[in-house]
Amino acid sequence: MIEHKFAEDRLAALYDVFFPPRRRDDFAFYLPLVMSARAVLDVGCGTGALLRLARDAGHTGRLCGLDPAGGMLNQARQWSNIEWIHGDLSSVNWDQEFDLVVMTGHAFQELVADDEIREALAAIHSALVAGGRFVFETRNPLVRAWEHWATEYTAEVIDATGALVRCEYQVEMPIEGGVVRSISTFTSDGWIHPEVSRGALRLLDAPAVSSFLSSAGLTIEEQFGTWTGHPLTDTSPEIITVARKG
Repeated sequence: MIEHKFAEDRLAALYDVFFPPRRRDDFAFYLPLVMSARAVLDVGCGTGALLRLARDAGHTGRLCGLDPAGGMLNQARQWSNIEWIHGDLSSVNWDQEFDLVVMTGHAFQELVADDEIREALAAIHSALVAGGRFVFETRNPLVRAWEHWATEYTAEVIDATGALVRCEYQVEMPIEGGVVRSISTFTSDGWIHPEVSRGALRLLDAPAVSSFLSSAGLTIEEQFGTWTGHPLTDTSPEIITVARKG
């Protein structure tokens, strides 16, 4: 258990090194939405980078981050002026407390089973005030982006100690039920052994996204295909959705 905790903290500390917050195109899209909302819930907040950017930019309202990964929240809790909660949408019970709920970094795709999606959307609907918005993104399965992830996500960085850390990303084949399973293997010369992280992401098409939202009482206001606001098409890399609670 101690070794697992160490591995979790070590990989969490690397997340923002591999994905620098101020270079993320998705954050450039989400940050203005967060800044314009009085109370914001970031589901699957990870290291809390988006909410930290909002606070640094002058947001004075309620900012709350929710994540099931203790290592990630250990990173987030370095900023004590934001509310951090360890858990997921099944472990909380908010009633009309937030103007905006976001799920960034393709966190929505970590909801693999239909029941998981329905339960999460029900909790989000409950957490939102009347007229509140839920904004999230999923990758467009028609583009088959997973065919390039091994190249895109295999990378090297320098960690906080000055050591070189390499991540080798592999997609497990075959792809079944629209779920892409992956293995990320992290190595560094000073480590006793590699650290391994496994993931599973479900890729829903636009009609499926619409159906799940409608069943949860959420109405799609806008959808985009890119972070710069281009319309959603069959060749768009993303399905970026802005939904509203009626």
